[in-house]
Amino acid sequence: MKLTFLGATHEVTGSCFYLEACGKHMLIDCGMEQGKDTFENQEIPIPASQIDAVLLTHAHMDHSGKLPMLYNRGYRGEIHTTGATRALCDIMLRDSAHIQMTEAEWRNRKGKRSGEKPFVPIYTMEDALIAIRNIIPHEYGSIFTLYDGIQVRFTDVGHLLGSASIEIWVTEEGMTKKIVFSGDIGNINQPLINDPQYIKEADYVIMESTYGDRNHGERPDYIKELSKILQTTFDRGGNVVIPSFAIGRTQFLLYYIRKIKEDNLVKGHGNFKVFVDSPLAVEATQIFSENIQGYFDKETMDLVKKGINPIAFPGLVTTITSEESKAINFDDEPKVIISAAGMCDAGRIRHHLKHNLWRRESTILFVGHQAAGSLGRIILDGADEVKLFGEQIKVNAEIRRLSGVSGHADRNGLLTWLSSFQKKPERVFVVHGDDQVCIDFTEYISKELGYSAVAPYSGAVYDLKDNVCLVEGMRIPVESRSKGISQKETAFDRLMKAGKRLLTVIARNKGGTNKDLAKFTSQINSLCDKWDR
Repeated sequence: MKLTFLGATHEVTGSCFYLEACGKHMLIDCGMEQGKDTFENQEIPIPASQIDAVLLTHAHMDHSGKLPMLYNRGYRGEIHTTGATRALCDIMLRDSAHIQMTEAEWRNRKGKRSGEKPFVPIYTMEDALIAIRNIIPHEYGSIFTLYDGIQVRFTDVGHLLGSASIEIWVTEEGMTKKIVFSGDIGNINQPLINDPQYIKEADYVIMESTYGDRNHGERPDYIKELSKILQTTFDRGGNVVIPSFAIGRTQFLLYYIRKIKEDNLVKGHGNFKVFVDSPLAVEATQIFSENIQGYFDKETMDLVKKGINPIAFPGLVTTITSEESKAINFDDEPKVIISAAGMCDAGRIRHHLKHNLWRRESTILFVGHQAAGSLGRIILDGADEVKLFGEQIKVNAEIRRLSGVSGHADRNGLLTWLSSFQKKPERVFVVHGDDQVCIDFTEYISKELGYSAVAPYSGAVYDLKDNVCLVEGMRIPVESRSKGISQKETAFDRLMKAGKRLLTVIARNKGGTNKDLAKFTSQINSLCDKWDR
């Protein structure tokens, strides 16, 4: 019964954990790293073909994005998750594969002229389709037997449609341990979806800490604030351009705007148009409309029972083709444009910024986190001009931010989730937060609240039967890839990874015969004698 920490350790993205139990090898999440990459992550310590199953908390790419890569490397097992997560992965993984293949085509076309080796995408559309076909959906609250001695339940954690904490019961040699993976813990009082459901018992807890160092503050009146922004912008003849994440945030905005229109809170502009200009967001919105039972909160279900679509209204226009997207900016009427990507670093939103940033009449409204270095953050921080498509664009538009809109629980929300366990777990593992946030949150719940807590680094291995650390994780900073890495540095990086792998192999030989262990020890010492200089 061993747990190895691979990704989202002292970092916010790249969630991946490796659990060995009852002779089976399982992954919990297999996500991409997004944004700034701070530390090197250890690779999955066994070939993909030897993994027996994957359990997935939710569809966001930093939790699901590398699933097709597993199949590319030989994995042929099942992925277990909720039905809504399966539906969202269907569109998100296909979209990711398209991006991977498009980027590879562009890089190879460019590289061919300079004689570079062909660039191979980490996975293809075929890999993504195989992954999607192997996703097995489960209902919230239903306990199922994954293997003999291993039972699993998905519990609504209120972060995204279909998102879940995962409860795993492992029974080995007559002893049962319950392991809970929090996934991303949701914010309370979000539209459409339920608040996080709390779990009462666990022996081990692996919990996120994204907002472990801060609270969201007093909850604003989103409908009132958004209505005021729309009214002011429309009155001066401008557009409200909203960079928005295609899945989750876009649907929440549609919920608010439907209410604004229903209550006639914007005066004098008739049935103003709202464009959703993102094929992925359009598909996701359809999934939100179809996945109702068991996923929507009571308020939303009351609307549905009255025959009201909570995220549809007169004046809503969805655009798929590039021609439809371009036509939006030739419409002179004041309007709302919701487009991806949410941080403005790619996608159609950049075209809408080009057409609206220079206009004093327009408003650019940010409704989500803007990572350091992203175009969204640069604009939000007060840049006078930005470069788009090779052209310098003056920032004359009003720049606004709808504060407090987050799908993540804040510090108080995290503590509420943790305190729901009636008995303190044997150990709490803090993950999925920036380096200092992980450290500070772990220190607080340890010293102030009395939890046995640790923030492991990638490569850390824990024996969950005896509650002991077998291998300490390694804090290996990532070199700046933008500047390139010399051959000597690259070779050293490979050496460090080999060292981490050796520690893992040593841990796996615990319980071996004295003869085999003595031989292994002798081989390691001989190697050290050779290179200890």
